[in-house]
Amino acid sequence: MGSGSILFQEIHQQPEVVEKFAEQGQGPVKALATHMRDTGIRQVVVAARGTSDNAARYAQYLLGANNRLPVMLTTPSLFSLYQKPPLFAPDTLVLGISQSGQSPDIVSVLAEARRQGRTTAAITNFVDSPLAEQADHVVGLGVGEERSIAATKTYTGQLYAVGLLSAHLANDSDGIAMLATAPELMRQTLSMNGDVEKLAERYRYVRNCVVVGRGFNYSTAFEIALKIKELTYTLAEPYSSADFLHGPVSLIEPAFPVIVVAPKGLLMPELKPFVRQLREMDAELLCVSNDPTLLELGRTQFPFPSVPEWLSPLLAIVPGQLFALYLAAARDIDPDRPRGLVKVTETL
Repeated sequence: MGSGSILFQEIHQQPEVVEKFAEQGQGPVKALATHMRDTGIRQVVVAARGTSDNAARYAQYLLGANNRLPVMLTTPSLFSLYQKPPLFAPDTLVLGISQSGQSPDIVSVLAEARRQGRTTAAITNFVDSPLAEQADHVVGLGVGEERSIAATKTYTGQLYAVGLLSAHLANDSDGIAMLATAPELMRQTLSMNGDVEKLAERYRYVRNCVVVGRGFNYSTAFEIALKIKELTYTLAEPYSSADFLHGPVSLIEPAFPVIVVAPKGLLMPELKPFVRQLREMDAELLCVSNDPTLLELGRTQFPFPSVPEWLSPLLAIVPGQLFALYLAAARDIDPDRPRGLVKVTETL
């Protein structure tokens, strides 16, 4: 069921999707970056839901670290239900990120920003959607139809678009060149995780787990947790490692599953002691990393190639997607038809 699913196909289409974006989709990203520099954009407000909200979390860290831009996640219900929208500062870009561009609450944020005379932009797979109609700048993902209900290739497309926006905004030729290597690195990640189907069998009866990541991969922790929840019906809670130590660590008991996303980078000196502490508490550790010494601390290991930390979310999510897919298959759940879900969710 797992390897024969539409979801399996779309996970494996991700390198080609990113490659196509790199070849054909950079024009709108460059135009948006140029406009942001020319008009003196000093802050970004992002409206998104679900998987797209996790791409927005990546934007918070990447645009903050690489471009020194404060990035805030908006509260759409203030616009759509309470009808008490905040006032955007004149130097604000209001960015909508949405696979479908259909959800009324996300559209309402950009519509209000336009009424206030602010710059609006959209990252979406549908360039003729209601969200795109409210955007001054539209970045089309061009990933083709995503047939599986669980979003995969649209998510990595969104991450890639955010990465390119950051690099072009900073005139970072090295960053743009590194992004050009991402498709091959994603292929390597898929190859390195060819045994996930067998590994997932061990966790067939798990009903609760936590997913931990920090920094650029805070977004990855949220997205892996979301995929596990929607595909396998497991209560998977995402945390930063810092927040986890402020109370939730008391959840840990022998054999309690903890998925840790911990790539090489500035956070490694903090993450290794954290993982060792969990190991000493007899947690069941599943490690997603490109650091061999950290991987060795896990009972289950999900490797990916060595890359700069800011680029690692594009790779680290892939084994998480595969794990959720195969865990669903191990439970005889159809990964293409998770209960209670539809492809396009429209919320107010």
